[in-house]
This record gives sequence, C-alpha cells and structure tokens, in this order.
Amino acid sequence: MHNDDGINGTGGGAGGHPEDRASAPHAVIEGRYELLEPVGSGGMGEVWKAHDRRLRRFVAVKGLLDRRAMTPGTQQDAMQRARREAEALAKIEHQNVVTVHDQIETADQVWIVMKLLEGRSLADLLRRDRVLGVPRAAEIGLQMAQGLRAVHEASVLHRDVKPGNVLVRDGGQVVLVDFGIATFEGADRVTRHGGIIGTPAYLAPELFPPVYSGPTPASDLWALGVTLYEMVEGRLPFGGSEMAGVQENIRLSPDPVLRYAGPLGPVIRKLLVTDPGRRPDAAAAEEMLREVLADPGTPAPRPVPTAAVPTPALSRAEGPSSHAVPSEGGPSGGVPSVLPPSAPRRGGGPFRGWKVAVAAACVVLLAGGGWLVSRSGPGGEQGDASSAQGAGSTGGDAEQAWEQWRDGKKRLTIGAKEDQPGLSLHNKDTGVWSGFDIDIAYALADELGYDKEQVDFYGVTTANRASKLKNGEVDLVIASYSMTPEREKKDGITFVGPYYMAGRSFLVRRDSAKYDLDEAADVERHQVKVCTARDSTYGDYLRKEGYATGKWQPDTYEECVERLLDKRSDVYAVASDDVLLAGYAQRDPAHLKLLPSGEGTEPYGVAMRKGDLLLKNKVCSGLQEILAGKGWSEMYMKDLAPLTGRKTAPRKPELVPCSGE
Repeated sequence: MHNDDGINGTGGGAGGHPEDRASAPHAVIEGRYELLEPVGSGGMGEVWKAHDRRLRRFVAVKGLLDRRAMTPGTQQDAMQRARREAEALAKIEHQNVVTVHDQIETADQVWIVMKLLEGRSLADLLRRDRVLGVPRAAEIGLQMAQGLRAVHEASVLHRDVKPGNVLVRDGGQVVLVDFGIATFEGADRVTRHGGIIGTPAYLAPELFPPVYSGPTPASDLWALGVTLYEMVEGRLPFGGSEMAGVQENIRLSPDPVLRYAGPLGPVIRKLLVTDPGRRPDAAAAEEMLREVLADPGTPAPRPVPTAAVPTPALSRAEGPSSHAVPSEGGPSGGVPSVLPPSAPRRGGGPFRGWKVAVAAACVVLLAGGGWLVSRSGPGGEQGDASSAQGAGSTGGDAEQAWEQWRDGKKRLTIGAKEDQPGLSLHNKDTGVWSGFDIDIAYALADELGYDKEQVDFYGVTTANRASKLKNGEVDLVIASYSMTPEREKKDGITFVGPYYMAGRSFLVRRDSAKYDLDEAADVERHQVKVCTARDSTYGDYLRKEGYATGKWQPDTYEECVERLLDKRSDVYAVASDDVLLAGYAQRDPAHLKLLPSGEGTEPYGVAMRKGDLLLKNKVCSGLQEILAGKGWSEMYMKDLAPLTGRKTAPRKPELVPCSGE
C-alpha cells in the first residue's frame, strides 16, 4: 500500500482531531466504515484506512474539509461546496483516477470513500531510479493526461498534481490520487489554514501572488509539465522549496534547460508556457504524448558500450517528502536510458525529429557525453540481448547464437497478471507467484536455459502488457494473452502458442433481486451492463453481439469483479474466459456464479517483441517440448482442474507452426 503523501496516494494528512468522535480510531461512520488507523503525512484533511463492514473490504476514507480553516460563518458554505465536490468526484469513472465508492456527511465533515490501492508513488520511483527513460516517462505522462482529461470533463480541478500524488501500480497502471484539495473550476475554496493551496514546486505562475488569478485546468497541465521534466531530467525545472524561491526562478529562467528529454522536449515546453491561455489542454497533451510513443519509421538503436555510471544509494531516512534533486549541472548518478518509440504512428505531427534525435544522440555519446541509448528492464540491466540474433540469421551456428543471447541476458523477466486465481496469482506478503501461467513460464524458462532463481516476474495488465514488451521492461508475456493476428498487428508483437484453449463465459451475481441470469442469452436479453478489461478481445465481441457495455472499462478483471459485487453498481455481469472467471467464482461462491461456457475459444499465447527471431524460435521449440511431454497435463491437473472440475486433463492444444517475420 502506497504511503507517501497519504493512503494509496490519496492523502495529505494523517491529521484529524482525536477529540472528535468522527475521526477517532475505530469510530464507525454511518454505522458502516470503521476507521482503523490514520495514514500518510501532510497538511490537508483527514485520511484513514477503514473497513467497509457491509462489503467486507478495506477502503480509504478522507475528509475533504480542513476544519481549522472554517469558522462558524463559513462552515455552511464550505460544507455545501464540499458536498458538491464529493458528488462530482464520485461521477468520475476512469482507470487513471482513483475510484470514489461513496460520500458520507457528518456534523462538520464531508467524507469520500475511495478504493484502497496497492502500489508505489511516482515519487518513490524517482527516489529509487532518479530518472526514467523517455518512453516510460511518456507512458506515465500519457496516463496522467488521460486522468486529468476525465477530471476536467467533470468540471473538477485536481490542484495538487505531483509525483507524490501519482500512484504507479505493479502492472503499470497510473492512477491520479489525493483529491483532498480538489475544487470546481472558478470556485473559492475554504480548506487550508492560511496560505496558498498546493505544493510550491508544482504551482503554475498564475497561482502566485500578486498576480493570482485562480486555478484553472491549465494549472493542472503546468504541474504535469513539471512532473514530466522531473522524470526525465532528474531534477525540478524551477528549484526552490519555498513559494518565493520557485516564483523567482520561474521569472528569471522561464525556459529551463532540457538535456535528456529528447522527443518529450516540445511537450514539456508547451506545458510550461507561463501564459495559461497558451498551454495545451489535457486532450491535446494526451495526443502529443501518444505521438512521442508512436513513430513507425524509427530504427531501434543498438546499445553503445560504455562504462556504467554508479548511482549513489538513497537512504530511506530521507523521508517521503525529500526529493533527490541533483545539481544544476544535470542528474548526478544514473543517466537516463532512451528507448525507441514503441507503437504505430497515426499520421504526422511535430515529433518527426525523433529519428534525427536518436542518431544525433549516438554521435554525441560517442564524442564523450549526452544521451545513453540503451534498453533496460525493471532491474536496470543495460544491453539488448536481441542484438545477438544476427549470428543466427547470417547462417552461423544457431546454438552458438543462442549462447551469445544468453550471455547478454543473465536473468529472464516475464510479464504475468497478479490477480487471476488458478492462472496467475501474486501473493504480495510472501512474494510468491503461482498458477498455470506461472508453471508454464517456469517450464519454458528451463527450456531456454534459465534456472527458477534466474526468472523475475513483473506484474502486467490487459491494457499495458504490449507496451511493457515494446519498452523492453519484460522479455516475454505469459498472461492469458489471447493470440490473434489483429493483436500482433495492433500491438506490434508476435505470439508463440497456443499453450491453452479457454472458453468464453460470464460471471454474474448469485442472488440478484432484479434479474434472473442463468445463461448468456439472459445477459443479452435483459441488456444488463457487462464489464470486461480494457483492450481485451471481449470489448469488440460484446459490442458486435449486441451486449450492453459501459463507456469506461477498467484495466483488470479484478476491478470488474469488484464492481459486480457492489450492489449499487449497474454492472451485472463480467465477460471473460471461463477458466479465468471460474477462479473468481470459486473464491466467493456465496455471491458469484459462473454461467455455462458459450461458443468460441480464446487461445493463450506467449508474447514477445516482434523481430527477435532467435528468441521466437527458441520459445517455439521449448513450448513444443512442454506440450509433447507429461508436464503440461500435470500442470493442468494441479492448477486448473480444481476450477474446471475435470477428472482428467483435456487434449493438449496444437502448436501453430512458428514462421519468420
């Protein structure tokens, strides 16, 4: 659970008033939410980890009002404003914005009940890594922009966008959190005990006195620009921890030097325009960031041999609010890794110079400075093992080529899902991964020459697994990934498989007071809302077959199941693979039931980056060995038979012949 600036990033202050019963530990709000412990640090509001007695789950509960800033004369207006804000926040349903479950009002406080999220803040990541590569920074920025667009469309302003209020979950999902000082555009806010609201280093120029003109959506976009700059440059664009220092630095140097931003440079410059009227809005920022991540003509640069630059270890004693800020000469320690863009490009745009920038970077680096062009996985290893594949493609000995590949990559990183009982499950307390996909991954790694201790699993979601592959954060993805030609083309990846054939089904509430749902036809006939993971194969399938789906779909099926269990939600069914849904049904049989499988199958494949023929051929031969032996059936009976109820393993899938690319 993130604990940087508050609970799951949702908080500024443990705060609260112990003498008030509404904020005493183990007090119960509205007979439902038991306050367990205050969490976080900071100056805004009251933030608690709480237990929802009705739905039997842990949640984050936060008070929107700083009661120190209210007087008897202002309390009524402040309560009314906070009530409207809570209602607006509750209507925002977006995968990049923390989910608000409920709104509760007590005598002098308005509380919002939010989803309790696991993950690290972006501030934590920057303290650990100091800088991020351009593609990863652009991907995080893109998700931040998507979240801000949803927030602004609801006429809400965040007002405290910064790394500490951005949660980066293990699967790569980015969530905007801490809406404790959010407000409506143009509204006056009575929340803080004196002073300017927000964090000085991320405040837009229009929010400083004496020119203070009030927050607007453009103010949130300025903070996004500061955050992007910090991710790639390793320091803040306008130094200073106090308001006056930051304000003076903006005035004296409104165009901060960009050394490592590459194609992100134009985006950052536009977001850091001092005139709020000339800044792009969230939708425009989103499009610019997509262009940074998309350029089909960009060659993949080879790593340039260079001595590693040691990065000093940061002490945890620095505390959650101490950002590691290198000197003005640039980041001290680690050097940003710059990767090629990773997705097909739609049309033209202002970032065609990316190819030129990569070439220029290589020249500068060979001259003794500048960008380090490299691939690095989650562990920070440099080098691109796929560069060894040339030995195999030029007629050399294939085994020798593979040994060169192995020598260049001492550990194998495999992307897997964390929340699929029976298929792949990550126990965060013990760190142990288990399930059918995990067993397949270990068996395949063994065929590739890796011991179990040399395999690292990395949490991915349906929405981000392709980008994790293309960015080089994982070598393979084994995550119930349905292999289709459309996905290979759209995601820019290649498959080997199938290693399993799943059926299609629906998960529904066992006891619904409104609908009797016993088969797929009932779901379609009643036109109940169906949830499925974003970017899954079911999105198009459901629309084509006439099922009702929501406008926004979450990143994970776990979130779909949470919506299904919430009786206030309008979600009455979850669509996915039968074996995947069977795990959720078995976990909560009192409330969930699995409908009979329908027509059609989903073939699960092992995914990897397109173009690495040496790895693809090795995975192909390895998976063939697994399917030919007894190991596959044993894995099925151990992991999946308890879910499917089968007494014997089904027929093994037939491997699609591996072809060249």
